[in-house]
Amino acid sequence: MADWSMLAELAEPIQLIAPDGAPTTETRYRRDLPPETLSWLYESMIVTREVDTEFINLQRQGELALFASCCGQEAAQVGATACLRKTDWLFPQYRELGAFLVRAIPPEQLSALWRGRWHGGLGFTDKCVAPVAIPIGTHALHAVGAAMAAQRLDDDSVTVAFFGDGATSTGDVHEALNLAAVFRVPCVFFVQNNQWAISVPVEQQHAAPTLAHRAVGYGMPAVRVDGNDVLACYTVMEQAAARARTGGGPTFVEAVTYRMGPHTTSDDPGRYRSEDEVTRWRAKDPIDRCRRFLESIGLWTPRLDQRVRTRAQRMRAELRDAVIGAPDPDMGEVFDTVYHQITPEVARQRDELLAELAKEA
Repeated sequence: MADWSMLAELAEPIQLIAPDGAPTTETRYRRDLPPETLSWLYESMIVTREVDTEFINLQRQGELALFASCCGQEAAQVGATACLRKTDWLFPQYRELGAFLVRAIPPEQLSALWRGRWHGGLGFTDKCVAPVAIPIGTHALHAVGAAMAAQRLDDDSVTVAFFGDGATSTGDVHEALNLAAVFRVPCVFFVQNNQWAISVPVEQQHAAPTLAHRAVGYGMPAVRVDGNDVLACYTVMEQAAARARTGGGPTFVEAVTYRMGPHTTSDDPGRYRSEDEVTRWRAKDPIDRCRRFLESIGLWTPRLDQRVRTRAQRMRAELRDAVIGAPDPDMGEVFDTVYHQITPEVARQRDELLAELAKEA
């Protein structure tokens, strides 16, 4: 059963690195990661932001149909993924660029998804990553199902469901949390509370003191972590995964972070939030915080930064080369792959669309 004494501890998120880069006094979680791991976390966050920026540029230039930026959430995604085994399964929503890059999924492969290609998710499962889930919260049930399968097969892998604060208002997430707790499955629910469910603020998503408090009703432990502290996200997820792997059941992790950009490239956040709010969160930038921490312990150097920036620019160039001039999707393929044998009604819809597109050509 869950430890109800945790209720008093949920108000303040776990933090190992303060916004100014100084180590905190937190002692419940380890911070003794090897220097190469700390440097890699910093590198992964920078690469994620640079590639994220390139995706936005490509969408603005008409090369992509849509894109959901993760700017501001790099520490949460990189930290939560970097501590896992490569055989642990990730069940992402649509904003997990940092997790995809940690799992070495090439940005060029991701671009197929945002260009609207039907095969945009091919190859993800080779990295133990489920295809991107656009419907809000549905993949939480997929994660629990996979965890139940691992449990019954005596496989010690862990599944991680990534979703946002808005998804906690959906029935699918409720069912997933309840099922996971009842059967004590090896699943971690990693909620990136980025303060906004499109234009709905988090305080209108729940009446509990925090999102993490919701886990109490399901009978599972919860942890609230500073989602802009990559070291805290790493160690909190590491502990939750270890608990799941050894039969301890699921954990609910609320990573408190902020979506710096719009919900997607079709959104205008200026219509529902103030620039003052964005400015306050920009001062908590996860990459700046990590750099200050590395400086304080003697790990950051201009040479490290140059190496990281060079890699990021190379990845941006490779992404642009793959996207610019790439052939447009064949719209007919979408209809042809719905059923093994296309139905008359689907065939009619296909022919109608293709005829309309031919008029515009």
